[in-house]
Amino acid sequence: MLFSICLTLVFLLQLAAGIVGFVFSDKARGKVSEVIKNAIVHYRDDLDLQNLIDFGQREFNCCGGISYKDWSQNIYFNCTSENRSGERCSVPYSCCLYSEDEAVVNTMCGYGVQTLNYLEAGEFIHTNGCIDKLVNWLHSNLFLLGGVALGLAIPQLVGILLSQVLINQIRDQVKLQSYNQQHRSDPWY
Repeated sequence: MLFSICLTLVFLLQLAAGIVGFVFSDKARGKVSEVIKNAIVHYRDDLDLQNLIDFGQREFNCCGGISYKDWSQNIYFNCTSENRSGERCSVPYSCCLYSEDEAVVNTMCGYGVQTLNYLEAGEFIHTNGCIDKLVNWLHSNLFLLGGVALGLAIPQLVGILLSQVLINQIRDQVKLQSYNQQHRSDPWY
């Protein structure tokens, strides 16, 4: 029983340390930067990843990691002369600015915008990157994320405690059986 309580306390301390470390370190920004950069490179490799990036860019009104020019890291959107892709110097349509009254989404609005300067591109797409917006969202929703983590941890902790109670009950039953076998009065029993 003492072991499970210690295990529970260690788990809660690690959870708290992780949350505090996330709030007060630059590791969060570095990790988010690494994940977004990797996602941009592999954008067309996986449809689920592509949909996730598109959702994030639309939700946070952003484009790329630091700026829309980060899409040049992707082989399809790369702006080099060796790139023969039809999407050369473009960005995904999820970077585009939309008005609420548009009935049809213009998926071609991001074509060629990497050749434009920041102000010109700002007329067609979101030019700010997603890293800062995502880190700010994580920081502002830290208590919610901590609550979800704790909500997932509590059933596990209850499971650990109940399994420890079960282990102790089994040990008691084994001891009782052993005692009964040693002290039985009928040798034929």
